[in-house]
Amino acid sequence: MVAMLALTLIFGIIQSALAIYAYNFVAYASRSAGRYATVHGANSSQPATSSSIQSYVQGLVVALDPTELAVSSSWSPDTSPGSTVTVTVTYEFKPFAPFAWSVNLPLKSTSTAVISN
Repeated sequence: MVAMLALTLIFGIIQSALAIYAYNFVAYASRSAGRYATVHGANSSQPATSSSIQSYVQGLVVALDPTELAVSSSWSPDTSPGSTVTVTVTYEFKPFAPFAWSVNLPLKSTSTAVISN
């Protein structure tokens, strides 16, 4: 009886830690992709595009399901210096034990930065 309670508690702690890690990654990926886009503006030798930002974020993924990760980016008004870029990263966190936690947790972070190059 005590062992079952202890295992349930440990399992819940691990599940919560994975959810917190996923949220931390989404926030980190959003900020990093925003920085990547700011230094790869129109004057850069390799200007950032939506697909290059998506590839950049996909390269950062560790210990998460990359198929559940979505990246969107937009520029206002364009990619020239002084314009802004907004990067949004979303991740659908799915618990590895659906019987313990049956609701998926949508995680989202948005970063906006001014293009410098």
